[in-house]
Amino acid sequence: MPATGDPTATTPDEPWTYTLSIPNNPRAVTIARRTLRLILTLHDLHHLTDAAELVATELVTNAVRHTKGPAAMRLHWRAPALRVSVWDTDPRPPAPAPPAHATPNPALESGRGLTLIEECSDSWGWYPLGVAAQPPHANGKFVWCELARAA
Repeated sequence: MPATGDPTATTPDEPWTYTLSIPNNPRAVTIARRTLRLILTLHDLHHLTDAAELVATELVTNAVRHTKGPAAMRLHWRAPALRVSVWDTDPRPPAPAPPAHATPNPALESGRGLTLIEECSDSWGWYPLGVAAQPPHANGKFVWCELARAA
């Protein structure tokens, strides 16, 4: 905990936002995951780290794998929830998750990301960005999910 009077000190319930620009490079997934872990550790949100790393990894992987341009990861804390969102340059909606009655195939190496996000988060969604969006996020979409603080 920062010393009293430290201008960088925050209370656990004080909102904050971080944004990480991500190049279209598979190594960016590891950098995003480690950055997220560091931020949550510094804000004493250890209990959210495992789930946040999983959903962020899936979102960033999708952005890097399915688009040709840059991406960005945004972490926003507003008690009691952490919103993890990833912007990418493709305005199309994310591929839908398989129907709930479908039999999962553990041998598949892809195609389960949105299902994991749905199962690990309290809510998730996406929204397109139009030409009126502000740089660097002009056009494309944000895919987001929220994780609530454990009781």
